[in-house]
Amino acid sequence: MRRALAAGAVLAAVPLALAACASAEEDAAGAPSTEVAVELSQVTEPHDATGGTLLEGPTFSEESELFVVDVMAPPGDAKVLRIDTTDGSSEPVYSDDASAFTSAQFGDDGRLYLTDIVGGSIQSITTEGDDPRTVFEGDVDGRRMQPDDLAFGGDGAMYVSDTSGMGGTDGDIGRVVRVDAEGSASVIADQLPSPNGISFDEDMAGLWVAQYNANRVDYLALSEDGKSLAELHTAFHVDGGTTRVDSTAVDADGNVYQAFHGRTAIEVFAADGARLTTIDVPDDEHELSSATNIAIEPGTTDGYITVSGADGGFIYTFDALAEGTRQSNGG
Repeated sequence: MRRALAAGAVLAAVPLALAACASAEEDAAGAPSTEVAVELSQVTEPHDATGGTLLEGPTFSEESELFVVDVMAPPGDAKVLRIDTTDGSSEPVYSDDASAFTSAQFGDDGRLYLTDIVGGSIQSITTEGDDPRTVFEGDVDGRRMQPDDLAFGGDGAMYVSDTSGMGGTDGDIGRVVRVDAEGSASVIADQLPSPNGISFDEDMAGLWVAQYNANRVDYLALSEDGKSLAELHTAFHVDGGTTRVDSTAVDADGNVYQAFHGRTAIEVFAADGARLTTIDVPDDEHELSSATNIAIEPGTTDGYITVSGADGGFIYTFDALAEGTRQSNGG
């Protein structure tokens, strides 16, 4: 999940500091190429009350409508927005008094599911912003989550990155939590360095999880029923420097799109860890800090990036390497 605030941000009511198209094929020398993203539209301005704006969680409805959340939106301003990708126009969908939504995904029921990193809950609304419901809240194994991104399994269970410990000195206290369709939560993996991005692979056999405090992406193979961890290993490291890995998406060919906090670019990796291409967001027209999340419209190669910085929150477009699926919605 770009920035005036760190990914997942606005913790404890104190704003954190913010966190087309060229060919994506290799050049003649075999080196990964670079694609330049194209601006679609500006969606938000920085909010005076919170000191910024931070777009996150791009996800497509079955009607091909793009929804995003604004992590830093104060009460009264739109915390969920709908974007028309044909002309870039946007409209407010939902707001409340207390939440800081960091991701969004559609469930099989057509409702939009939202992670509230401040309240430690998962909520859902209709596409019109009606009928808000709390899907999950409370402690998991004696500790409240800081839910960041989420992915849906084939049985309707939600797999949530608990990014506890982000940017702090608490060590590896992050977790991956499974919340089943009845709202019961269990820990799939723990002692993780602030997991952030989370997406299933193309076969729904395991999860790609970006570890914010380690600048690496892990692969979590799941048991056949998806209720426990079969294996966890580091899939690839990212040379992030002062930046951090953020949200993650996967296309139909299994390629992994990795976004960043503190960098306006997306790195694309093959499942075997080979780096395929870099999608750069130009910063010559706007003051931008981070490109933190990605969505590829299912059934197309039309990609969208949420980008934020001192000048506001923007949507940029790119040409994906393969078609989008449910796992291509940025969580």
